[in-house]
Amino acid sequence: MRAQVVYESMFGNTAAVAEAIATGLRSRFEVTVLPVTEAVNHPAPQVDLLVVGGPTHAFGLSRTATRQDAAGQTDDPVEIEIGIREWLDAALPVPSPRSAAAFGTKIAHPPWLPGSAAKGIAKRLRHLGYHLVAAPADFLVEDMTGPLRSGELERATAWAARLAATRSILPDTR
Repeated sequence: MRAQVVYESMFGNTAAVAEAIATGLRSRFEVTVLPVTEAVNHPAPQVDLLVVGGPTHAFGLSRTATRQDAAGQTDDPVEIEIGIREWLDAALPVPSPRSAAAFGTKIAHPPWLPGSAAKGIAKRLRHLGYHLVAAPADFLVEDMTGPLRSGELERATAWAARLAATRSILPDTR
């Protein structure tokens, strides 16, 4: 079976979580990991499981303005024009139910801070016709630029291993 993990990352935290998720999926899946900037150049993924993630910006998915703000926080290059929001908004509905899961990264403090990119991703995936095999998952960073909270990569790998073990993944029926 095949899985694809597509992610958006500004400071490397969400990318690290995506790789940890891929590790957890590899017990059952052949896994491809793509940043959203590469995913836009590929046709709709024909996989048994699509896992999509991004950072939480301003209580939800990033936008051009929030990516511009993030770019000002680092010397590393940050893609401003395309993010998970735009990629999913441009995607075509899936022809038959396909399996998917959503994850995000969000700041750990204060713990009551609302919003989640994962929930926005899940909503968009459902709208496209995907069957979500798990509740959206958030992985925590200590500050806006990171680092990830201790144990989050292990938690992401374990979350993905549970996804891989689920019986509710629908086979690719192309």
